[in-house]
Amino acid sequence: MKKKIFIKTFGCQMNEYDSNRIYDSVKNIGFEKTENYEDANCYLLNTCHIRDKAKEKVYHEIGRVKKIFRLKKKPLVIIAGCVAQAENQEMLKREPYIDLVIGPQAYHKINDTILNHIEKKKKIEETEFDAISKFKYFNKIKNDSGKVSSFLTIQEGCDKFCHFCVVPYTRGPEYSRPFRQILDEAKYLADTGTQEIILLGQNVNAYNDGRYRLSNLILEIEKYSEVKRIRYTTSHPKDMTDDLIEVYKKSKKLMPLVHLPVQSGSDKILSLMNRKHTINNYYKIYDQLKEINPSIQFSSDFIIGYPGEEEDDFKITLELIKKIKFINSYSFIFSPRPGTVAADLKIIDKKISMERLEKIQSQLYDNQIHMNKSLEDKTINVLVENLTEDKTKVFGRSEYMTSVIFNGKKDDVGKIVSVKINKSNRSTLFGERVFSSNKKVA
Repeated sequence: MKKKIFIKTFGCQMNEYDSNRIYDSVKNIGFEKTENYEDANCYLLNTCHIRDKAKEKVYHEIGRVKKIFRLKKKPLVIIAGCVAQAENQEMLKREPYIDLVIGPQAYHKINDTILNHIEKKKKIEETEFDAISKFKYFNKIKNDSGKVSSFLTIQEGCDKFCHFCVVPYTRGPEYSRPFRQILDEAKYLADTGTQEIILLGQNVNAYNDGRYRLSNLILEIEKYSEVKRIRYTTSHPKDMTDDLIEVYKKSKKLMPLVHLPVQSGSDKILSLMNRKHTINNYYKIYDQLKEINPSIQFSSDFIIGYPGEEEDDFKITLELIKKIKFINSYSFIFSPRPGTVAADLKIIDKKISMERLEKIQSQLYDNQIHMNKSLEDKTINVLVENLTEDKTKVFGRSEYMTSVIFNGKKDDVGKIVSVKINKSNRSTLFGERVFSSNKKVA
């Protein structure tokens, strides 16, 4: 019987990248990927510890698997990712159905761990921080993304220690992959059909391999003719250095959307969060980039109801959103993460936090709607990623990462085409393919 693995991924883009690389590894020991639970004899859950009740979601998923397989042979059950790193041995004790627990910096050991378990029938936990060995291992295995738009991790971990965040504890200290190693992977992606490369890191703009920074990587990858677009995420304002800002003058392939999490508009709250930047720092970055290119837009992350947030702090955050006009952002009520400094702080009344979140999200949604409306009756460049589910239209993304659906065809996949936008909603643009070369492109 063929060995089949079902991989379910929660959380950030880095987890998506990790899941793809895990599969690139395990197929070397005979596993094929399946999209159906029922067909799997190995179930892997790649977890995220950022959102509320992340740990409980893992046990809920395991419960589902137990029900599906109650009359079948039990699959090999692997918990990977940040919850695995944070909980490790505790998970094996609490849920006997789990066989293997493997942290994000131990994925290079996954094949040996699986084979060891199959041979000895012993539960195993691998959560050692070893990013160097991990990336050396994966550098020898080709990244078979096969996608028009592909993720490429260049940096992992965090040294910032924001008081609300578990990343330093689940991903370890900041580590930058060797410059040449990244370029080799980028070239392979380009040669195998990738048109857009999205550079990833917990603090992607903290990338530093000796004399090479993120700015150097962008300008080198730009030289690959097959690559048409470059993006990076997630950034920290503290690491938005002058050389990176200058790249927006030089690069023709770096997209004009900057995802730069601010978390709050209040300096008091930023200090309580240990964010290591001020609102003036943030506005300065905004002004510098807008001066280089007025078309650059911003997206961000916001934590609402952080312990100590008063009405004035909230109002300053709302004013920031109105001024910057973030076009696509994530916003959540503060949720304490075990082991962090903020875990034991006094929580703001949930009703107050919910009211504030609703106001924040209303303003953020208005910004999105206004941006998308401004593109109606204009022709924009769209990178086509695939056909829609019903195969009648095609799906792509604008330069600002907005979803675009239009009347294209299969041959358009992998191309940048001109699309006239006829209508829009908050999250999607709808249009029709334009073939005339004299149309103005927005």
